[in-house]
Amino acid sequence: MPKTLDAYLHSDLVGQLIQDNHGEMVFDYAESWLNNPDAIPLSHSLPLQKMRFTRKQCRAFFAGLLPEESKRELIAKNLGISAKNDFTMLEQIGGECAGAVTFVPAGTALPEKNYSYRELSEKELASILKELPRRPLLAGDEGIRLSLAGAQDKIPIYLANGEISLPLGGAPSTHILKPANQHFEGVVFNEAFCMRLANAVGLLVAKVETGKAENIDYLLVERYDRMFVTTTPPGTTHIERMHQEDFCQAMGIVSENKYQAEGGPSLKQCFDLLREVSSAPVIDLQQLLDDVIFNYLIGNNDAHGKNFSLVYFEVEDQERRLSPYYDLLSTTYYPDLSKKMAMKIGGEYLSSKISPKHFEQLAEDAGLAKPIVRQRVPELAKNVLNNLKNVKIGHKAAQEVAGLIRKKCEETVDEFGG
Repeated sequence: MPKTLDAYLHSDLVGQLIQDNHGEMVFDYAESWLNNPDAIPLSHSLPLQKMRFTRKQCRAFFAGLLPEESKRELIAKNLGISAKNDFTMLEQIGGECAGAVTFVPAGTALPEKNYSYRELSEKELASILKELPRRPLLAGDEGIRLSLAGAQDKIPIYLANGEISLPLGGAPSTHILKPANQHFEGVVFNEAFCMRLANAVGLLVAKVETGKAENIDYLLVERYDRMFVTTTPPGTTHIERMHQEDFCQAMGIVSENKYQAEGGPSLKQCFDLLREVSSAPVIDLQQLLDDVIFNYLIGNNDAHGKNFSLVYFEVEDQERRLSPYYDLLSTTYYPDLSKKMAMKIGGEYLSSKISPKHFEQLAEDAGLAKPIVRQRVPELAKNVLNNLKNVKIGHKAAQEVAGLIRKKCEETVDEFGG
């Protein structure tokens, strides 16, 4: 028997995700959505059409909402389902996803907007963080349907007045909490430093703060795809979801192939996508260039296609923009991690081999002016050098990351003649 999930965008029914008699996942837009003059596609890779989308056509978007790698395997084990069954996993945990899409069993009403949250004591939070490696996203706990893409431990939470709560029954979260990882010393402070450094040099980046539950450090990242909206009576606020999709989803590339060497997006494709879909391409192309340069300067070799996203603003004509930066980490700080970049710069994967000619080639590939790109690299490097002292994080890892970044920026300024 076919199984069906209703897919909602905000509070609008947009279509049905179906597992057919052969176990294949397919997607149909609802006729009511196609007839809606304000309708938008769920994804750039899923244009509005009456024709059904096959598994091959729709899997990049829908599976791209789910956890990856070992986390996906563990969730499947905890839920008693197949790790390869995207449909059933969305049925189980697709209540609070990235963006504004929500999945409920066909014919089931969306949860009312009097959402509920479970406030956590420090002891309860610490217990959850200890449990995450064995129970990612708390999958299987009653009332919890949370999903985030990626392969690291993290959980969506609701933060208000300094108190952390778990969203229940599809309620929206406000932050993503990432606990410390015993395999990567100081990763919380590494990422916090890189994110705050990006903000200090004037780049658009998600806000972060660090915290501690008992002896477990964690990073809180404010979600750019959630916003507080004031309603009546005056002063009353509630959280609204903002739709978003990462570049892999927008290009129809499955998460397993997110690295360029495995068929994932190239930087040329990323710049081409922005030219095609951005409502302010001149601004967003510059922002993306800065992101590429900044990742190079901090030694973030893991900047793949799922680390860049489009966010859909709720304004006339559905404005689409490049999202703020997120997942900024100096991976070169960890000797066991790959030295190969997720996407080539000017045909070169190894950051240590990048020279001015590679950025000039990137400019040509991306349709940017070579002099502007070549000038922007040392300009941003000097900006980083000037702001390193302004980012204060009292942890050994952050201090050592700052030293690595300083060295890289000084070498870059010398090589580019800045």
